[in-house]
Parts: sequence; C-alpha cells; structure tokens
Amino acid sequence: MRQHDKLFIGGEWVAPAGTATIDVISPHTEEVVGRVPDGTPEDVERAVAAARQAFDHGPWPRMTFAERAEVISRLAAIYNERQGEMAQLITEEMGSPITFSNLAQAPQPLGMLQFYAELGKTFQQEEERPGLFGPLTVRREPVGVVAAVVPWNVPQFVTMTKLAPALLAGCTVVLKPAPETPLDAYLLAEWAVEAGLPAGVLNIVPAGRETGEHLVSHAGVDKVAFTGSTAAGRRIAAICGEQLKRVSLELGGKSAAIILDDADLAAGMGFLSMASLMNNGQACVAQTRILASRNRYDEVVDAIANMVGSQPVGDPADPATGIGPLVAKRQQERVEGYIRIGMEEGAKIVVGGLDRPYDRGWYVAPTVFAGVSNDMRIAREEIFGPVLAVIPYDDEADAVRIANDSDYGLAGTVWTADTDHGMEVARQVRTGTYGVNCYMLETNAPFGGYKASGIGRELGPEGLNGYLEYKTIARLG
Repeated sequence: MRQHDKLFIGGEWVAPAGTATIDVISPHTEEVVGRVPDGTPEDVERAVAAARQAFDHGPWPRMTFAERAEVISRLAAIYNERQGEMAQLITEEMGSPITFSNLAQAPQPLGMLQFYAELGKTFQQEEERPGLFGPLTVRREPVGVVAAVVPWNVPQFVTMTKLAPALLAGCTVVLKPAPETPLDAYLLAEWAVEAGLPAGVLNIVPAGRETGEHLVSHAGVDKVAFTGSTAAGRRIAAICGEQLKRVSLELGGKSAAIILDDADLAAGMGFLSMASLMNNGQACVAQTRILASRNRYDEVVDAIANMVGSQPVGDPADPATGIGPLVAKRQQERVEGYIRIGMEEGAKIVVGGLDRPYDRGWYVAPTVFAGVSNDMRIAREEIFGPVLAVIPYDDEADAVRIANDSDYGLAGTVWTADTDHGMEVARQVRTGTYGVNCYMLETNAPFGGYKASGIGRELGPEGLNGYLEYKTIARLG
C-alpha cells in the first residue's frame, strides 16, 4: 500500500495539522491501496502562506519566462522518463483502463509541460506599442497565488491544464487533489523537487469539500482554477465574485455526436467508441448523446449497441479491458440511478442495464438507450458513466437544434463522408471544442465551454492568459 503521512508545503514534507486520513480505495478490488493525510483549514493556511511568501519574496515570479521555461523543461524530462509509472498509478487509484492511462492520463500532461516550456522560450514579458500621445509599454505579470482544485477522473491532465501555464506565468500554486485520487499528486511533488522548482511554488493539500472551500475563499489566493461539477462551479464563482477574485471554471458537459446520413458507420465506430466511452464514461467531454436521423435510426442503434456491447469489461490493469469500474460506490449508485430514470422515462435499453458485470468492484454494465427524446433527464443531465442515449432527428437543421438544446456546451462531433460539410455543421454548434469524424484535445489550442460548461479557456497560448495580469505603462518624452 502507498502510504504518505506528510503534506508538501513550502518545498518540504511537513506533518499535517490534524490526524484524520484519506483512504484511497481501488475501484476494482474495493481494497485500500493508499493513505494520505486529510488536509485541514490549518494546513491550507500554511500552504497559502508558503505560496504567498514564494510569490511576494521568492525568485520564481522574478525570473524571465525563458528561465522558468528551463525549469519546466526539466520537469517535463523527468515526467517523460517516468510517465509509465504515473499511468499505472492513476489506473490503480481511480480505475482508468491502463490503455487509456498510457494514451492520455500521463502523456497529455507531459505534452502540456512540453508545450508551455517551448512557449516560454520566446514569450515576451513586455511589448512596445504606439500611443496617441507617446509610446506605450504593455507588460505581462503573473496573477499571483493560484488555488488549483482538480477532480478525480483525469487528475494529472486537469492538474497540468492549470499548473503548467501558472508556472510559466510566474505564479505560485496550492493544489488540492480530489480525495479519491491524491496519490498522483504526491508523485508529481517528488518530480518537482527533483526538477529544482523553488520552495513554495507548488504546495499540495489533499482534502475534501469543506477544506477546499476554505482554500477557494482564502484572502491570500489571487485566482481560483477549478474543474468539476457545474453545481460546485456555481458555488466557487459566487465566492470569487464576492471577492472580485480571478476565476476559471471547466465544468460539465452533455455533448452530442451528430451522425449524418452519409456517415460510414463501420469506419466511425472505433473513433466514436473512444469519444463516447473514454475513461469508463467518466469524462466531461464524452459524446453521450448520439443523434441519428430517422432514416437510419435503427441502423445506428444497432451499430452503437454492437460497439458498446463488444467492449471488454474488467480489471483496469489488463490491457485487454475497454471498460473498467467507476471511481467509487457512490458513482456506481449514481449511474445505476440514471439507468432506472431512463427506464421510467420510457426509453428502451438495447444493451446493458442494471445487471452488474461483477459482484466485486464498482462496475456498471455499459448501457445504450434507444427511443430517447431530448427532454428526458438521461439526455439533459450529465451521468458521468458508460451510458449512451440515441436520439432521433428529422433533418440536419433539427440535429443542430437538438445538439444546441442543452444547458452545456463543452464538446461535440459530427460524423460524415464530407469533411467540408462537417466543418459547416461544426460552425453551427455552440460548444468549446468540436471534432469532424474524430474527437481530440490539442495542447496548442484552447479548451473550455460555452454556457454552463464553464468560464475561460485552458491549453494553448490562450491558456496562459488566465494566469497573467496586463499592465499598460504610458510615458511622455
């Protein structure tokens, strides 16, 4: 068992203020695989103080972008050498299939470090512009101390969407991992020390919601970067609004995959499988609403059912596994609750249902509903599990209308033989990221959502802006 009895604060491993601990439980075996301290408000106070000291008086924000990029490059090199270890650890603590962990859980965070390290080599802190009465200097400065609050589903991916640009900007960070997945953050802390990150630049306090709210509302925090549920995002936005504190929110999704009549179903199912079922369906960008024309509806339902039904369900450490367990018993119960809701609403289960694949582990049978209308709860609310709803549409305009008829706007796809026409559809759907015959997140392009899917953008050069303040200096003579 991986056991940690310290917190990472001020560049040191320090004893926590309290005695409570967090047990990390394997979703596959239901056995304890790790234990860490349960952070308290007193621990948050120490972490914010360390980050404040490092920002107000330490070397990190006073380095050039290129100097900080060199440290980030060293961290990326360590990450690159040991990314397999990180992938295995995430699979162990939250049940992500090892194939997905090796594909995304570790490589994508590494890619973010590499991207921002490269960006920092040429990024200019100041630029000159002509003004009406004299020259202007536009200066970019770090926003300050950042509270990074991350979820359990893709813990390193989400951590790095915040940490990598914050580090390049010159910010200092207090990271609060989710209590389900704190172990990967401890490994990251070891690598940060090895890379030479100055003391206090990164501080880590695993904790639950109450301590997390103390961090978010702390007067010493200049910006909050949060990924999680829309409900929690609303609460955080309210706190930050009261304090006029900078905030970025990456929240929920209920993304639609529009399958046009000319789509090659056989060719698309492999890509759509990843887009809709990645990480056991525990992905905010998952394409969980499948939109099919009435002309091909039965054919699409059959294809989706075959795709989902053929997924090997089992041990996430087995490379043959396509769908592993959900992260916790409460998540298993939540997803099963939505399956019951779908049945009560009159939708038809064509594969899956309430029969659990195994007696042990927090498994749910991958499920497909047909006969779904877009006003049903299973079509409107984020389930966060391997449950897909196939919704009929009349024509292309109706498909776009249904795709946009959602409180969310995080992701989406269109599947068609005509890529150019697919681009026309993509431009009509109000969502932050979109794919034509694919879905992927690129480290060099912005990621975020419309509507209730969030505020702000992460990744790409745009992701750096959220950690910078812009100062204009005018002068005469």
